[in-house]
Amino acid sequence: MADSTPEAGWITFSEEIHARPRQRYWLHALLLIATLLSTTVVGAGLARSFAANRPFDFEGDLAGYVRMFHEPSYLLAGLPFSVTLLTILLAHEFGHFLTARYYMVDATLPFFIPAPTLIGTLGAFIRIRSPILSKRALFDIGIAGPLAGFAALISPLIAGVALSKVVPGIGQTGDLVFGTPLFIRIMEWIRFPGVPITDIYLHPVARAAWVGLLATALNLLPIGQLDGGHIVYAFLGERTKYLSRVLIFILVLMGIFVTYSWLVWAALLFFFGMRHPAIVDPNPLGRLRGRLALLALLVFILSFTAAPVHAVP
Repeated sequence: MADSTPEAGWITFSEEIHARPRQRYWLHALLLIATLLSTTVVGAGLARSFAANRPFDFEGDLAGYVRMFHEPSYLLAGLPFSVTLLTILLAHEFGHFLTARYYMVDATLPFFIPAPTLIGTLGAFIRIRSPILSKRALFDIGIAGPLAGFAALISPLIAGVALSKVVPGIGQTGDLVFGTPLFIRIMEWIRFPGVPITDIYLHPVARAAWVGLLATALNLLPIGQLDGGHIVYAFLGERTKYLSRVLIFILVLMGIFVTYSWLVWAALLFFFGMRHPAIVDPNPLGRLRGRLALLALLVFILSFTAAPVHAVP
């Protein structure tokens, strides 16, 4: 987010003009290790639930934060989930980081955000600390993250769905229901033809890929300082702000009629993610970037789900 504030967890980069400070490598490493720990605790709970054919009990598995001190080996079962998830998030952030470096834009290494949430993290972000002066640079930096993250999750998703299993009614038990993005549903159709979606129990590795798809879809929303906002701004310029307002309104409607979590995202984006630094650049983006924008749209369609997580009625 602009003004040095991380953008709502999954939002990946911000802009600020100031003298370049030193990289705080110790802080990046500490946050990465803490996030590895928090996601591994969640992954261990997911693995236990999967092995027992029971729905994931988030509140019950919070006890893993205590259990890990008495039984460190408990965490080993959570590593497939956490390592997969962090690899996907790293690919996303380094897509931004390396592209920024290519254009000689000052960018930090990724900051991870550990948190005792359903997935053990609030995501990751990098900060852009110098102005981006060309539309091509803005477009390339913006699109590199989602495409890199999506590419990194394809293999784990295929492997995770292959390791998944059929448990009749599993999707209708427990306190929470997880939505199914189109890409996962396609993989499920291939792996479990004719099996109802409510009977498929995703392996923790596939669940990590699910989180990667959620992060990709959220970042590709064409709003403000999200990656999708940067991509659209490179084409539409200041007209993007009108599109952002319309989409915020749509998120509010989705929050009312689909799941309340969209209201949280709408509020965060409205108050912290709408402003976009102006770029005066008459140069066209060219056909290749137009095709890449269509590819990003396809990735968004494959990754999006209207109700990622909602309570069982």
